[in-house]
Amino acid sequence: MKALIWATALLATLQMAQAETLKIAVGQRGNWDTAIPELGQIAGIFKKHDLQLDILYTSGGGETQQAVLSRSVDIGTAAGSLGALGAASKGAPVRIISAEMTGAPELYWYVPTNSPIKTVQDLAGKTVGYSTTGSSTNTVILMAQAQYKVAFNPVASGGLPATFTQAMSGQIDAGWASAPFGIEALNQGKIRVIVRGAEIDAARNQTVRVNIVHAAILAAKRPAIERFMQAYRETLDWMYSSPDAIPTFAKFSGVSTDIATQMRDQYFPKATLSPDQIVGLDSLMTDGVTFKFLAAPLSAQQVKDVIQLQPAKP
Repeated sequence: MKALIWATALLATLQMAQAETLKIAVGQRGNWDTAIPELGQIAGIFKKHDLQLDILYTSGGGETQQAVLSRSVDIGTAAGSLGALGAASKGAPVRIISAEMTGAPELYWYVPTNSPIKTVQDLAGKTVGYSTTGSSTNTVILMAQAQYKVAFNPVASGGLPATFTQAMSGQIDAGWASAPFGIEALNQGKIRVIVRGAEIDAARNQTVRVNIVHAAILAAKRPAIERFMQAYRETLDWMYSSPDAIPTFAKFSGVSTDIATQMRDQYFPKATLSPDQIVGLDSLMTDGVTFKFLAAPLSAQQVKDVIQLQPAKP
């Protein structure tokens, strides 16, 4: 028996030694979509593809993109699409390897229940949070401003807990959140939703977040990045089919299984997380010019250089 235990431990050690380590920057710890690397690692899916992930959490897509461009990490997940396209238009060696989120059904903007702000129109002249410049929350709140024709002041408020503190203490008038964060406060009547990402027409049919790498990293580590994307797809399937997915996510994110289930079923249709197609590229570039992420739409050659989706393998 001791020999069997020793042999099993030795095999596990050898397998770990053979696994290639990838450093991953992930925007916003605790979100369902951004949990794919973490949950896949817990479930052993990345290990099956000979990968060990070293995961770093950031306060938003802009910070994630900076980590990728400085080559501090190998892959950045959940970076803002317009932030990535804007950086590429200026010559930054950023490469988009997959979609991360199409639409923004999980995003919402809220106020404390005692706030006089009741509707989007009441935000006129007020401060409204988003995570970091170049992030998807930055883009979507600008889309909301254009859709509702309300002149409010978007401000970078950082991550979810920091934004909640600012909104509840009156440092900003309205905060941003992404389910499951804030759902318990919403259910308890502590906050009131003013606008949801699902209500923003321009965001509905666009890939608002992407997974990115540095061009030099893609050239040097393409086989590992291809394996990362295979494991990413398998993890996504596991998250919507395995009975272990919700309890694993709940433990990781620190929410109840009821909240985790409500969050997944109401805010994250599986189709929105498909990594295999960048949706609404033309309208993305139009918005990029409108919101000054881009001086002009990218050329066909630039698009070919920047968007290098890693194909699924049978």
